[in-house]
Amino acid sequence: MKFTSIDIKNPQTYNIIIGRSHFIKTVEDIYEAIVNTVPGARFAIAFNEASSKRLIRFEGNDEELISLACDNAKLIKAGHTFVIFLKDAYPVNLLKTLRSVPEVVEILVATANPLRLILAEEEERAAIIGIMDGYTPLGIENEEDKKERRQFLRNIGYKF
Repeated sequence: MKFTSIDIKNPQTYNIIIGRSHFIKTVEDIYEAIVNTVPGARFAIAFNEASSKRLIRFEGNDEELISLACDNAKLIKAGHTFVIFLKDAYPVNLLKTLRSVPEVVEILVATANPLRLILAEEEERAAIIGIMDGYTPLGIENEEDKKERRQFLRNIGYKF
């Protein structure tokens, strides 16, 4: 078994959700979940089929994001893994809905941070072993940091 790590390609720091699912209709059901939960969002889904033709299945409404989702799914290799790229939307608005999609087994990460995946590969199989999301903390927030955090949440419309 070979262990490697890959950096997810995300040149614009779009929001990304990576998870595991178990059925070919994943891309269509996730597409519908996104459209019904965050209308107006630009997005793409790529899904690594684990049997039959073993294709990267995809849907979306933004060509750049479709390309990114497919390129990253190809890098990840792991079967039954999906990659979602979001523009003009935040994962927090979508996670509850995604968890209710019948095929979705788990959500591994939802972030706009730099992302590195730890992979295991053996023969014609691959698996995501772990996720590195962003960087390690540099300290503990002070009162000014708290004010900035609270203001940021209000600036993006999550608090009043």
